[in-house]
Amino acid sequence: MSFQPEGRDPLEHTSLYQRADSEDSDAEGGLGNVNKLVIRPPGHSGKAKKGHLCFDASFETGNLGRVDLVSEFEYDLFIRPDTCSPRLRLWFNFTVDNVRLDQRVIFNIVNISKSKNLFRDGMTPLVRSTSRPKWQRLPLKQVFYYKSAQHQDHYVLSFAFAFDREDELYQFALTYPYSYTRHLGHLDNLRIKSPAVKRETLASSIQKRKVELLTITTEDSRTSANSSSPNEPAEQQRSRRAVVIFGRVHPGESPSSFVCQGLLDFLVSAHPIAKVLRDYVVFKVVPMLNPDGVYLGNYRSTLLGMDLNRSWNRISDWIHPTLSAAKTLLESLDKDPNVPLDCVLDLHAHTNATGVFVYGNTYDDVYRYERHIVLPKLLAQLAEDYEPSNTMYNQDAHKEGTARRYLCSILSEAVNCYTLHVSMHGYTRKGTTEILPYTEESCILLKIRSNKSIV
Repeated sequence: MSFQPEGRDPLEHTSLYQRADSEDSDAEGGLGNVNKLVIRPPGHSGKAKKGHLCFDASFETGNLGRVDLVSEFEYDLFIRPDTCSPRLRLWFNFTVDNVRLDQRVIFNIVNISKSKNLFRDGMTPLVRSTSRPKWQRLPLKQVFYYKSAQHQDHYVLSFAFAFDREDELYQFALTYPYSYTRHLGHLDNLRIKSPAVKRETLASSIQKRKVELLTITTEDSRTSANSSSPNEPAEQQRSRRAVVIFGRVHPGESPSSFVCQGLLDFLVSAHPIAKVLRDYVVFKVVPMLNPDGVYLGNYRSTLLGMDLNRSWNRISDWIHPTLSAAKTLLESLDKDPNVPLDCVLDLHAHTNATGVFVYGNTYDDVYRYERHIVLPKLLAQLAEDYEPSNTMYNQDAHKEGTARRYLCSILSEAVNCYTLHVSMHGYTRKGTTEILPYTEESCILLKIRSNKSIV
């Protein structure tokens, strides 16, 4: 009988400070991720044979903590929890190779910490392989989400899969990954494509990764954060506004990065609306506020296990350096009389709802509240994947540390602060109950159309 410390969840498995090898594992990654882990049937030793699956998550955004062989065809997979936050387990991203042609398997992800999620509504994991690099969703008939008596009545995600090519590397993920490296590559391309983009470093993360700040506006109107061009007419100076956008606060919410990419691509484009926006708006965009969490393959936390979207009201310069820099930026913009701060958007992905929707605030001042709900109403009219039924306005005490709640208490009353959510799954077609899953391409294109409405 194995001993479990009192109060510990037996499915947590491992954290930054506690690792446990699977019986058949060869090695584990530095943060508890499996590293070229070969699973051999009982009685087999020596060189691995075809069909002795090799699991790996020792790469950027990777996450898989342990693999147990249940039977000849079945494997229990354990998500590696967020660093320093062992009870957060949802994001997974791993590869499998050394497969046998037509080998059939069942993978059970057994330690998901958030039981209420979109797997109940038909979301399925993604897969791709070496010769087929485009992500595809697994067919719904191959995926099952259920309470398992064999796993202490925890919810288990099981999916059946057949490896149809022997020399391929297969990759499985919760949703479309968007890595820190991809983020930097996109910013490099933006700067090449458009002189309207100014790129600078807002802060460095705890692991010394750059948190990039983009300023997008017309060349003659781009100034310091707090001034306008002295040669412009006073009317135009007064009409210009600043909009601040934050992305990828939670590392496992990769769709928020696709939203941000679609927005940035539109803002630097030759579209007539984009040109007008650059003339009259100064956009300040931080596409990835939690680069360490993204790189490490965490679901919700930073390296130190902090949830940034519950920490705005208790910022520490050492523990939350990216939030500290973001707050300083916002306070500086809010004091600028020439380019007043108009709006703050915090981009997220939702694990339990479909479509695009907004979380906002409620105010005792009815006129402030009426101004606040204008943007969601416009989105409802203009964005095909916007779902008004998921939109909420509240003053919940347990959300005081979120960006939208905290910032509206320290910034001017004229500034509107929102959380903009996009589903990890898809959106409900208007007038039906049919859910249309997002693809990697449509996720960007739909967000470009939605962002025309936003801006």
